[in-house]
Amino acid sequence: MNDALLLVDVIDDFRHEDGKALLESFRARQPALVQAIAGARGRIPVVYANDMRDRWDSDAPGYVAEVRASGLAGELLAEVGPQEGDVFVFKPRYSAFDSTPLEILLEQLRIERILLAGNATEMCVTQTAIAARELGFKVTVRADCCATLDPELEDIALHYLERVVGARIARS
Repeated sequence: MNDALLLVDVIDDFRHEDGKALLESFRARQPALVQAIAGARGRIPVVYANDMRDRWDSDAPGYVAEVRASGLAGELLAEVGPQEGDVFVFKPRYSAFDSTPLEILLEQLRIERILLAGNATEMCVTQTAIAARELGFKVTVRADCCATLDPELEDIALHYLERVVGARIARS
């Protein structure tokens, strides 16, 4: 089975209304995310799908550099950011599949299972997992590699993904 590691919204400046809570969770889970990325590179495709933040220039390297320089977690992002050979897709909505070329990309790579991680579990990660299942992909959510705004909502979302959507939930 062909897998891909899909990282949703991990490039974040954390300078938004929910930034403080999200950053706290991201800090706690970032070591597991670093390990997951390191384990994937060279074995399976690593794909980033990130909020556009009103950027329409498609300059992913510029965006990553800007967020690392001006955000609240540049040192953490340095360890989880894209490297040469990784793929980066901007997304305008919650799901990484909504109005992006992600489905086409994964089909060209012959991906069957998505290993999903990112920010925030109960929001964009969940929406992406649901869309992926609807498109026929198998989904494993790496819960240990996902940041959350609210642990209670995260538990509800993970339970829903497992019991209703049919995603596999992997915990450390």
